[in-house]
Amino acid sequence: MALDQVRIASRRSQLAMVQTNWVKDELIKACPSIEISIEAMATQGDKILDVALAKIGDKGLFTKELEAQMLIGRADIAVHSLKDLPTNLPEGLMLGCITEREDPSDALVVNKKFENFKLNNLPEGSIVGTSSLRRLAQLRYHYPHLIFKDVRGNVITRLEKLDAGNYDCLILAAAGLTRLGFSDRIHELISSEISLHAVGQGALGIECVEGKEEILQIIKNLEHTETSQRCLAERSFLRELEGGCQVPIGVHTKIKDGNLTLTGMVASLDGKKLIKDKKSGPSHNSEVIGIELANILKSQGAMEILEAIFKEART
Repeated sequence: MALDQVRIASRRSQLAMVQTNWVKDELIKACPSIEISIEAMATQGDKILDVALAKIGDKGLFTKELEAQMLIGRADIAVHSLKDLPTNLPEGLMLGCITEREDPSDALVVNKKFENFKLNNLPEGSIVGTSSLRRLAQLRYHYPHLIFKDVRGNVITRLEKLDAGNYDCLILAAAGLTRLGFSDRIHELISSEISLHAVGQGALGIECVEGKEEILQIIKNLEHTETSQRCLAERSFLRELEGGCQVPIGVHTKIKDGNLTLTGMVASLDGKKLIKDKKSGPSHNSEVIGIELANILKSQGAMEILEAIFKEART
């Protein structure tokens, strides 16, 4: 019997709904005879807004509730910002599709009184808001004269806090700002020389139940090969380092003439230690490239940095 319905599990946040509705619309275009519905819910990460992410753990913080809906048969797929999806998935689930990536860069957004400054000439003591340890570590390394302050809430809430003067500037994902219609707030795209982006940043991941070939066949209509190869390299790099999204690990990937180059970084939270290297190879061997680069960084002391961070988080 032909499949006649696909149920999508999604976070309830505004950005998540924009992304999920985009997936819904694309699936309708590809399979107009199939009914597509969305079940939106709040995840643990959406509910805890008064504690820094690094202090409450991150594995599955924005995904567990959605995954539970698939495992009990109430949803067929779940749409995630790929950077939020852990590299090790629950038994019975798989990453079925990776969509075409928006610009994965980090972006500087400023309070109006700082509109004449760029990141490299912000006055000493400027207050920079970010909830990402990855951004924090890299920016402390390059700009130790700045003050960094945690910021939580959705993109709109963060922008409101910025405009109210609680921060002088924010560091946010360019992709999220663009998808929400706030591309005009991007004051500067931050070079990968300064801030390597998060694993999977800018791409959407569609998770599904293993063994459901009809579902997999439908969502593969949205697969973008180059993005997939780049993100699989990044995810294997992160997995090999046993890191989550709330550890200071950053990446950058590019593909040229069938050759993939992955740059990876591990840094200490105080920004005083930063290890960075790159590895290239055929793009169809993307996951192998990620593993090889992780081992290169391990040989340079990456695990000692990460173990110190894990130890500090447990105390």
